[in-house]
Amino acid sequence: MTNHEIATIVCALIAAMLIALGAVAQQRAAAAVPAGTSLLGGLLRSPRWWAGIVGDVGGYAMQVLALAFGAVLVVQPILVSALVFALPLSARLNGKRITARAATTALILVAALALFLIVGRPTAGEDSAPFREWVVPLAILLGVILTATVTGLLITSRSGQALALGLAGGALFGVAAALTDRVVTLFGDGIGAVLGGWQTWTLVAAGLLGVYLQQRAFQAGPLSASLPAATIAEPLAAAFLGLTALGEHLRTSGAGLVVVGACVVVMCAATVVLCRTGAVTAEPAQ
Repeated sequence: MTNHEIATIVCALIAAMLIALGAVAQQRAAAAVPAGTSLLGGLLRSPRWWAGIVGDVGGYAMQVLALAFGAVLVVQPILVSALVFALPLSARLNGKRITARAATTALILVAALALFLIVGRPTAGEDSAPFREWVVPLAILLGVILTATVTGLLITSRSGQALALGLAGGALFGVAAALTDRVVTLFGDGIGAVLGGWQTWTLVAAGLLGVYLQQRAFQAGPLSASLPAATIAEPLAAAFLGLTALGEHLRTSGAGLVVVGACVVVMCAATVVLCRTGAVTAEPAQ
């Protein structure tokens, strides 16, 4: 393993920890805002929410650094490990205990992630892909995001709302992540290139809408319903764009591709299990 690969993994893991801290703080703040009142107004008055935003900003900065060293297909799946940090922390802060089933499911999810990276061995792609290469993949993703958002706004189940809105928010963060490397590169050409690049404004729009939908998901239900959906949607969306628009690819074939596909299925299934079963019991933590 090269120094760049090690740096990519370390930076991505630090990003995952900071994102987990931010998610826990933001979910507690959003859940405290009564239904029917202004969500944005309630959050802006919450010191806990601002602390969560600081965690998110730090996590995003480490994510940018990780992307400077490695491919989207490497960085984004590692962020799934945020679940391992967030669920126990959320349980502890709420005076509860994480269930054995939830802990086992989270570990299976992370193990599938590790196997994906070891077998798939993703490569870096081309950050300057022309807009025409993005049109169809972005249209497909936006269709999925719109469907998830409408579903989350219309259904009555609070955990279902949290799952659907978390999925939409996470996919938008995946779009932002896939565009990040290119926007950073544009800074080398001057501020005019940054302000004139479609990638910059798409990233900003995806990030802001993703944050809003994430807060709605946090308000709707427990962290165990929203965070797994958001956490798995982000790397899958980013990986989809990496493979279709950026020219990234997996250095495996045959049986290796079967294993990689199985890992993706296991990660998705584990996410659904975490959302449906809940992560904590009512039993107080010792």
